[in-house]
Amino acid sequence: MADAPYIPLRPIPLRDRSAIIFLEYGQVDVIDGAFVLVDQNGVRVQIPVGGLACLMLEPGTRISHAAVALAARVGCLLVWVGEAGVRLYAAGQPGGARADRLLYQAKAALDEGARLKVVRAMYRLRFGEEPPARRSVDQLRGIEGARVRSLYQHLARMHGVKWDGRKYDPDAWDSADVPNRCLSAATACLYGICEAAILAAGYAPAIGFLHRGKPQSFVYDIADIFKFETVVPAAFSVAARIQKGDSSGGPLERQVRIACRDAFRRTNLLERIIPTIGEILAASGIEPPVEAPEGQPPALPTPMSGDAGHRG
Repeated sequence: MADAPYIPLRPIPLRDRSAIIFLEYGQVDVIDGAFVLVDQNGVRVQIPVGGLACLMLEPGTRISHAAVALAARVGCLLVWVGEAGVRLYAAGQPGGARADRLLYQAKAALDEGARLKVVRAMYRLRFGEEPPARRSVDQLRGIEGARVRSLYQHLARMHGVKWDGRKYDPDAWDSADVPNRCLSAATACLYGICEAAILAAGYAPAIGFLHRGKPQSFVYDIADIFKFETVVPAAFSVAARIQKGDSSGGPLERQVRIACRDAFRRTNLLERIIPTIGEILAASGIEPPVEAPEGQPPALPTPMSGDAGHRG
């Protein structure tokens, strides 16, 4: 009997995936062809890595070469985070197969006129109104900061949360109050899937427009567009329950993750991130680069699958 033909893995487009899973205290490996987490008792839990946008690895996890290779092949972003997902240490890159989009993004970021148009487009999407005319990027950043503080206060009142402002020290996690801990855990979830989408589409997380000089500058830009319709209300709803003495949902961070997962599904977030990136970059007025005539095809061509930035 002849062997069955080899069928290459075809990454699922990001819009059709589940958002995010956190793993802790175990060995991540590939056993019998399956991506699994093995705990200290030898119990195996299968992880549907090909159907995830992002896998967050907390302290206490180890991961094998085979698992990293499989995650990259199916286009799932691996992110190494601190306890509760508050600190990001490193990210495995499943994207990067589109130099044209990277050049397009960089060209728009380096042209100050185009950059201002992109920042104005982000403001428009975020607040649902035209930004004030004849304002620089720095002036828009200041206006945005005031609006954001007002939104935090409004959502806190709406959920009945005691709010003293956004304050948090990454080196003293337990010193923050409940609302700030909820917000930090929630934004970590949002940053993870935004970075996964940016890489899957072939863009660079570090090349930002409103934010500059950070490894995740563009992640912060994109996350800010969706933050107040997804993770901020989810964080305040969890904080309200905890402040009222309801601890039935388990640890704070777990409650926040579940609330964020539900918010991502309810708002169809994964379907919207990549088209939104395209929309704001188009506002720059810069034409995307065309394929270079001297470009050479890959030595070992592979069928296109998944998103534009997936290596396939």
